Amino acid sequence: MRLILFGTSACHLCEQADIILHECLQDGVDWVVDAVDIAEQSQWQELYALRIPVLYDPETGRELGWPFDAALVKDFLQ
Repeated sequence: MRLILFGTSACHLCEQADIILHECLQDGVDWVVDAVDIAEQSQWQELYALRIPVLYDPETGRELGWPFDAALVKDFLQ
């Protein structure tokens, strides 16, 4: 499974989200997370500027916005 983590540089919440996702990866969850900086495209800035970090599943279009923890991420993946 492929997921996208929308965030931006120098975002302490995005750094926390990245740590949580790496903890989930260590638990044997089989997926890849692509980190996307919303500063790269104005459409991403419009959608996510006030909500980052946001975990996005491109297969289903579902989003998990901050705040989240490992349990919420695992539920999101179900």
